[in-house]
Amino acid sequence: MLDPSWFVQTCREQGISLFTGVPDSLLKELCTTLDTTVGRGEHVIAANEGAAVGIAIGHHLRTASPALVYLQNSGFGNLVNPLLSLADPDVYRIPMVVLVGWRGRPGVKDEPQHVKQGRVMADLLDSIQVPWAVLPKDAAEAAQSLKEALACDGPYVLLVEKDTFAKAVRPAAQDRGAQASREEALTALAAAVGPTAAVVSTTGMLSRELFEYRERQGGHGQDFLTVGGMGHASSIALGVALSDPEREVWCFDGDGALLMHLGSLAVIADQAPGRYFHVVFNNGVHDSVGGQPTSIGRVDVVAAAMALGYRQAVSTDDVAEIPDLVSGLRESGGPALLELRVRPGNRPDLGRPTRTPEQNKQAFMAALRGGQG
Repeated sequence: MLDPSWFVQTCREQGISLFTGVPDSLLKELCTTLDTTVGRGEHVIAANEGAAVGIAIGHHLRTASPALVYLQNSGFGNLVNPLLSLADPDVYRIPMVVLVGWRGRPGVKDEPQHVKQGRVMADLLDSIQVPWAVLPKDAAEAAQSLKEALACDGPYVLLVEKDTFAKAVRPAAQDRGAQASREEALTALAAAVGPTAAVVSTTGMLSRELFEYRERQGGHGQDFLTVGGMGHASSIALGVALSDPEREVWCFDGDGALLMHLGSLAVIADQAPGRYFHVVFNNGVHDSVGGQPTSIGRVDVVAAAMALGYRQAVSTDDVAEIPDLVSGLRESGGPALLELRVRPGNRPDLGRPTRTPEQNKQAFMAALRGGQG
């Protein structure tokens, strides 16, 4: 296994002067090290993977130095366009190391949403003619792989397998005072929304918590758990709402997902579905992949939603206010946003959905056909 601090130092010694990307569970030890040891401006957690490539390009244009872009392979599609249409040797010839967590690698058990992506990853890289290698777990071999990657005259991908990086030293958790947990807020929200509205929940811990809540309540049919495609839950919910305007549709979203495709809010506002309600659980971190901070602290979420055209937006960190706020949103109509400020973290014994994505889809579609609204 590689010491993440050693890896960061080796990157610097070989000329990398910027680290940017979207955190990943297989890279969380490296991401923790970057977050705690690399200064602001030298490490940028991007809104999405394509934006990270853009940041890397801009850095190279000014410094002539390469950047390291990191991500999970599930987000690889977000960076294909800038990777091929800008950074490629046939266009601007921008050198960069692209470190990709290889979820769903063949032969390694993983969650359903990662299996296809992992299986086609190598063939995908070959098909788009981007050179690549697997990052070795031996330090000397890893240093040599970095050297070879940096000798390339464009992007070079290093795939990272599970358990490549050793444990990093983690900072002490910040005191968030009396803020409720996401699960406490989710439970109060789901109870206030009720069992008949359609719910589209974002990827990560939130959907796992919603699944367990429904297990306790005895029904799952009204929920679509967006197990992949981070940032797209709000658009999926919009598609449902536009196809069934009499139905109440709720999107249960996260702050990192919101930032990843913030422009979708303008589209939602422009389409103006009157029974569309967007709830953002804001804990300030990428909770599902290690707790790295998002940039949401720079955003007034309520003001942003209103500026992008939502009919109304409110915010609270008080779980007791949720029922009244839900009632108020319903009375005024959508599209509307509710920001729930919660503390990071989740129960250590939190399980995973026991239904397959296909079973979840079929149950959700059957519930919608049933005419409940």
